Amino acid sequence: MKERKRYEKEFIERMMRHQGILNKVCFVYSGSGVETDDLKQEIILQLWRSYPDFQGKSAFSTWMYRVALNTALTYRKKRKLNDFHWESEQVIDPRKFMDYSEDVQTLYRAIAQLNKVEKAIILLWLDEKPYQEIGETMGLSEKNVSVKLVRIKAKLANWIKEYQKI
Repeated sequence: MKERKRYEKEFIERMMRHQGILNKVCFVYSGSGVETDDLKQEIILQLWRSYPDFQGKSAFSTWMYRVALNTALTYRKKRKLNDFHWESEQVIDPRKFMDYSEDVQTLYRAIAQLNKVEKAIILLWLDEKPYQEIGETMGLSEKNVSVKLVRIKAKLANWIKEYQKI
């Protein structure tokens, strides 16, 4: 019983330390506020289920990103199968952006337009993860991460310019 409480406490402490990861992934991969809450619960559940398998071979944050991203992608795939029009009708909920500056709002609006792999890579990069860690999380080489980031940044820059014209 004591061991289980220690285990739960350790999990909760790690989750609290890295809750920004959870928030970012949910923010980028969900539509409405209700959907964000559902996705967040699903990710936490998957993290809890997977926690016994975490062996510390990578940083906890790297492992958490991997689980969170995989869960978000699976969640979106299930949603897409259940609601054929979900992908094309997804609207960014403006309430998500209320606490952010105009520049950050514009950035996240542009990030929302990226494909799922690009979103994951840019989120990790924005979290200042080294290319090696991004590569480990995404199953890519460091060189591939570098090339993809150059392309992603160019896309974002173009979209941001377009948004600023509006």
